[in-house]
Amino acid sequence: MPESIQLPKTDAKMEPTTLELAQALAERLAIRPNDWHRLKSNRSARASEQAAAALVFLLNEHPEEALERLRQASGWLDRSISAPPCPTHGTRNPK
Repeated sequence: MPESIQLPKTDAKMEPTTLELAQALAERLAIRPNDWHRLKSNRSARASEQAAAALVFLLNEHPEEALERLRQASGWLDRSISAPPCPTHGTRNPK
C-alpha cells in the first residue's frame, strides 16, 4: 500500500483568498496590448480570458456580468463569435 504524503500546514492568514486567486488568474490570462494582434483570434486564449473574468465577477457578486463573460467564452469555443477588425487598421483618414 503506498504511503500518503503529508503536506506541511500553512498559516491561513498567508493563504490568498479565492477572489485573490481568481484575480491573479484573470490577470495572467488577460491579453496584453503587445500581444493583441497575435492573439485576437486565438479562440483558446480569448475563451480563457473571458472565463477567468467571469469567475472574478461571480465572486464579486455580479452574476449578470459573469454570465455575459461566460457567454462570450462559450461563443469563442463554439465559433459563434470572432474577433472584430482592429479599429486602427484598414481605414484611411481623408486628406
